[in-house]
Amino acid sequence: MAISITAPLTREAARQLKAGDSCLISGVIYTARDAAHKRLCELAAQGKPFPMEMQDAVIYFVGPTPAKEGQAIGSAGPTTSYRMDAYSPTLIGCGQTGMIGKGKRGPEVVAAMKEHGAVYFGAIGGCGALLSKCIKKAEIVAYEDLGAEAIRRLEVEDFPAIVIIDSEGNNLYEMGRKAYLEQV
Repeated sequence: MAISITAPLTREAARQLKAGDSCLISGVIYTARDAAHKRLCELAAQGKPFPMEMQDAVIYFVGPTPAKEGQAIGSAGPTTSYRMDAYSPTLIGCGQTGMIGKGKRGPEVVAAMKEHGAVYFGAIGGCGALLSKCIKKAEIVAYEDLGAEAIRRLEVEDFPAIVIIDSEGNNLYEMGRKAYLEQV
């Protein structure tokens, strides 16, 4: 059974989630890919404010397609997360508690998650059209010049995701591989 969670995601709520938990996320999340992450980290280095609320933020690694008439957003499937690995520790240190993407994360990201109490959610790649149905509202809040990679504020309802890495560093990918190898 899926756990219903609300975003923004407090550190306390993030620490309750465990690798392998199926979740339905409702509330406000943001989109950002590598170009936007680089700009956000530059702001952090300069001590300047972020264009959105970073405290308890959940960031979805996505570059959505344009919305068709009557839709809030176009296809919105996850992008490969390791491209954000150089930036994620900084943003986690600035208050970010959740990330949604696909694929592995590096050890520096996992260390920051453990230190600050953040989680990494996986969304199913190839299901962008279905995932977009969970996005009720989308608006650009920064970096419009980046096109699909601009930062967007999304209002989501029952957005499906699985906790891949929890705040203790437990990793579903590693747990699944170990369980498989024990059975072979």
